[in-house]
Amino acid sequence: MGSTEEQPNKPISFYDTSSSPSQPLLSKPPPAPPLPFPSSPPHHPFPPLEDPQPPQLATPPDPEQDSDPTQYLQITYNHSPRSFKDLPFLFLFLLFVLCTFVLGIFSIFHRNTSYSNLSSFTYDSNSTSCTESTLSNSTNLSFSFSFSLLAGFSSSFSKSLIWVFVITFILTVPICFLLLLSLKRYTKQLVYVSLPFFVVMPVFFNVYWFVACTVSSTCSDDFPLVYRILVLIFVFCIIAVVIWIFVVNRHRIELTVEIIKIASDALYRNLGLFVVLPSLTIGLVVYYAPIVVFLVFSRQNGEIVAEESSGEYSCVWKQDGWVPAYYALAIFTMLWSAAVMVETQVFVISGTIAQWYFSKDEPPRRSIRSSLRNAFGPSSGTICLSGLLICAVRVVRAAVDSARHDAPGMVNLVLRCCVNALLSAVDFLNKFTINFVAITGEAYCTSARMTYELLKRNLLSAVFVETISTRLLGGIIFVLSAIYAIVVCAILKGVSDLGVDSYFVAALAWVLLIVLLGFFVHVLDNVIDTVYVCYAIDRDRGEVYKQEVHEVYVQLPISRNHRPSLSSTSPGV
Repeated sequence: MGSTEEQPNKPISFYDTSSSPSQPLLSKPPPAPPLPFPSSPPHHPFPPLEDPQPPQLATPPDPEQDSDPTQYLQITYNHSPRSFKDLPFLFLFLLFVLCTFVLGIFSIFHRNTSYSNLSSFTYDSNSTSCTESTLSNSTNLSFSFSFSLLAGFSSSFSKSLIWVFVITFILTVPICFLLLLSLKRYTKQLVYVSLPFFVVMPVFFNVYWFVACTVSSTCSDDFPLVYRILVLIFVFCIIAVVIWIFVVNRHRIELTVEIIKIASDALYRNLGLFVVLPSLTIGLVVYYAPIVVFLVFSRQNGEIVAEESSGEYSCVWKQDGWVPAYYALAIFTMLWSAAVMVETQVFVISGTIAQWYFSKDEPPRRSIRSSLRNAFGPSSGTICLSGLLICAVRVVRAAVDSARHDAPGMVNLVLRCCVNALLSAVDFLNKFTINFVAITGEAYCTSARMTYELLKRNLLSAVFVETISTRLLGGIIFVLSAIYAIVVCAILKGVSDLGVDSYFVAALAWVLLIVLLGFFVHVLDNVIDTVYVCYAIDRDRGEVYKQEVHEVYVQLPISRNHRPSLSSTSPGV
């Protein structure tokens, strides 16, 4: 377009007046000229019996019927100072935290010091109460337990495990950086090199355990040959299903590769996130430490009482009545705090990536600091509300899953399916809502409504940005972690005498690396979601802030129920 070439720093607009010789596409049509009416109404010889057109009262427009797309054209990143939203939920969260700490401090000073010496109390029939004996073995028991614990840590297995964990933590940083750099520059090569390992690694481990168990006399005696063959065939069936999934979705892999490449480039331009996000996690752990201490000391609030059982009296510990309530309060506060921390991380990622997306040629400055200021300032109440919803969804889902074993039946199955579908919908909408909150700074309900309207008008296939990219990245980190575990096992075999325990240490290293790299995938998934929302905003406005993003995301399939908006019908989209 001619306007784009003359002003390269200006985002491309599909509603530019220079691209149309007559008028802009979104401008309202000129009003029709008034019809000529005679100066005086015609004369009727007889008056009409009734008015054929009675006057009607003007009714206000229905907001649900008003679907003018131009009212959403100003959606973009809000750089101006934002107002505080959803403050009641912030005050409610702070009230829960304050009550947890105040009652926890009270539990420390109100504890019964006799709790640790419960075993030394005996029932005295003369005083009909429990009295402490003069000799106590608690100190000796504690010292013997400490010595046994130290002896356990001094073993060869414990030393190897600790060293492997420490080295894995240290190597996670360069592994994540190299993985990000590879996904940015060699995404296609890395994905297509990893795809065969999705099949080779399970086949290797399946054959390896079968042969190892057959050779070992102990394993072959405990695990008969028939069962080994059944497990072998079952694992091969699962591998066949994985191959079938790859074959069916082979045409989608190329587009997913491009989406991952764009997200990796966006994350590479904001490497400061890898400092801020782990810091938030460490801050949550530090915040959890006193609450755990409070929970430990709250158990010591009570008294030692005599209890009769079968005509014999014994001394038991009776907790105060408020202790179970405090446990419920503290655990709920911890769950809500964890959800708030996760939503804060999503908010910071979304705000930072959105500033990069909606910036022009020069990169944004202090974008992470701005996102942190908005997260802990104007949008803190919204984040608390979002965290509360996520916490409620997790609790309800856990309750539904636990009730699955207690109440079998068709009705229970239908109810569980309905509840899981509803919770998945809430989870899906909440995720894009917090992205929208980070971009616009609106309240939660307003952002949820605007997000729904935005996705409804520009409903692209979320499978690529939701399922396929996540599973593909999960497969990559699974392969990398498996290779790392094989290397660790080989090194332990050569430098230590652990024997069979080296497999267990390597397996733990594999799990630890998967967890750490899973955090990297979580960050990259949120970047993909944010770019998706920014592209939907761009598409709704008819502008192009990042041409390379539009060249990829324009290939996303449209939903069958999609009703194209006015901007999507313009040329070039």
